[in-house]
Amino acid sequence: MANVRVRFCPSPTGNPHVGLVRTALFNWAFARHNEGTLVFRIEDTDAARDSEESYEQLLDSMRWLGFDWDEGPEIGGPHAPYRQSQRMDIYADVAAKLLDAGHAYHCYCSTEELDTRRDAARAAGKPSGYDGHCRDLTDGQKAAYEAEGREPIVRFRMPDEAITFEDLVRGEITYLPENVPDYGIVRANGAPLYTLVNPVDDALMEITHVLRGEDLLSSTPRQIALYKALTELGIAKETPAFGHLPYVMGEGNKKLSKRDPESSLNLYRERGFLPEGLLNYLSLLGWSLAADRDIFSIEEMVAAFDVTDVNPNPARFDLKKCEAINADHIRMLDVKDFTERCAPWLRAPFAPWAPEDFDEAKWQAIAPHAQSRMKVLSEITDNVDFLFLPEPAVDEASWAKAMKEGSDALLRTAREKLEAADWSSAESLKEAVLAAGEEHGLKLGKAQAPVRVAVTGRTVGLPLFESLEILGKETTLARVDAALAKLAA
Repeated sequence: MANVRVRFCPSPTGNPHVGLVRTALFNWAFARHNEGTLVFRIEDTDAARDSEESYEQLLDSMRWLGFDWDEGPEIGGPHAPYRQSQRMDIYADVAAKLLDAGHAYHCYCSTEELDTRRDAARAAGKPSGYDGHCRDLTDGQKAAYEAEGREPIVRFRMPDEAITFEDLVRGEITYLPENVPDYGIVRANGAPLYTLVNPVDDALMEITHVLRGEDLLSSTPRQIALYKALTELGIAKETPAFGHLPYVMGEGNKKLSKRDPESSLNLYRERGFLPEGLLNYLSLLGWSLAADRDIFSIEEMVAAFDVTDVNPNPARFDLKKCEAINADHIRMLDVKDFTERCAPWLRAPFAPWAPEDFDEAKWQAIAPHAQSRMKVLSEITDNVDFLFLPEPAVDEASWAKAMKEGSDALLRTAREKLEAADWSSAESLKEAVLAAGEEHGLKLGKAQAPVRVAVTGRTVGLPLFESLEILGKETTLARVDAALAKLAA
């Protein structure tokens, strides 16, 4: 596919959400698969909702996810500027040309008048969109409205014919004219609306494919009609192909919204999801590499991605599956990469131990054991805190669960056998606890539970005997002694 140009054009309003990331991913993969151009554009014309903080957050999120762009903020390009707030003169000029050519007109209807006529249309069982009241006003009628002090909006004049287009995801779609009435493109105060700025920018930036959410499907016939007008005026070269991506659903099969906690990209960053794990899962929300394969690299996705393979049906976000896929990607890292990515969770504000108590050698020794058991990187803090805290952070529920009647006798036996064991071998430590359990009629699983809680503070965690070996004989025995004292008390 030659000269593919796609765009990702978020608004800087609040934290990025996973639906937005999925849209960015599909656009990025489509551009890279076709050796095309990805335009990153910021749609920041809503001054009341947009913020510079959100803008910086968007750029940071794109970088964290590994998305690069060919034109846009920090890079520039032939169609700069790439922030809509800096392109207002362009929109005013296009709106004036549309008015002059008769593709748009001034509408003087008040909100109250519009509501009254819409209510009447609904009551009569007719479409409740704009009824064309101001479509063909005479100069005298316009003057009369202006004499009343009315400030008009600008409406685009829709053609009186059906609009049919081939959606890349959904196939052929037709909209009848009665279902797509004339629509506003400029507010009464002169501020351009999304309905104008988005297609104008796509036209001027020569976008060839618009891949966006299903929620914008109803605006597509409007944009196609506007494109035709822009082409007649020499502003657009052609109408892009459209592909509308399926909804991402949350709990209760409702569309995942910004208000849903699991929708926030920041949540996944803070929990320690890998970008490649999160993107792997998000790609499955409407697309798949193969029917029997869920785990793949971003490079494999790019090599295979075709937007016509996207399933139009809504996709449900499953957090547990997302975590499972992320766990697979954690295991796929080499150990050095894994240890480096865990670094933020091994220091303040996440680490509960003093910086001077962190032992790099112990961390490097335990890392391979931790890597195979984690779903997200933030779990590393609780998994290894027993190595760096002066005393284990005892989970009282775990203590109550593990320290049953007779646990003191078992611990004393285990201590004796551990003291005599070979501490250069995790297998020797296992044999010691196994032997202690046998003396008390317990299998290894039951025998090791009190030892684990005494030493690590928890009933579950990393492989126990490798952990004891890394922690060391002196500290391990001291913690068993402390547990025995606690039981005696």
